[in-house]
Amino acid sequence: MSETPQNPQTPHESGVSHSDRELTGYRGAIACSAAGISYRQLDYWARTGLVEPTIRTASGSGTSRLYSFRDILVLKIVKRLLDTGISLQNVRSAVEHLRARGTQDLATLTLMSDGASIYECASAEDVIDLLAGGQGVFGIAIGSVWREVEGTLAQLPSESENATSIGAGTDEFSIRRNRKGA
Repeated sequence: MSETPQNPQTPHESGVSHSDRELTGYRGAIACSAAGISYRQLDYWARTGLVEPTIRTASGSGTSRLYSFRDILVLKIVKRLLDTGISLQNVRSAVEHLRARGTQDLATLTLMSDGASIYECASAEDVIDLLAGGQGVFGIAIGSVWREVEGTLAQLPSESENATSIGAGTDEFSIRRNRKGA
């Protein structure tokens, strides 16, 4: 995978700022819903280090993980790569590479694969060169996955790092629970 430095514009259809997005967390069930995976997959991927929550990790029984927007974006990308038949080992390598990039860079990338290897394309020319070489079979435009996840999460409840519910929990029981600090 090539590493081409970029200074892209990040999609912001929801109007959520980059700093707000990084402080907002989503519980496991919400992350599963947004990424289109089962809770069992989410738990396995967290325990094996494939995609770990960056907002809050589980610290024993009764605690919940909080996943950031970027975590959920990577979860959805992992699912798409696995669904196309890419080996888990190659997906792990791709995830490690994506972790090294900032969130801003991800929006302009396209991941291409020939079914065995995963290639990073940072421009239309990279995609054309890859296809001309006969290597690329399918691609995942991360910018479109970004907008898809952003749209899904805009409709789902989130939490701040200190576990205050945002966009949900306005019923009587939730308000009482939040007052008690439970």
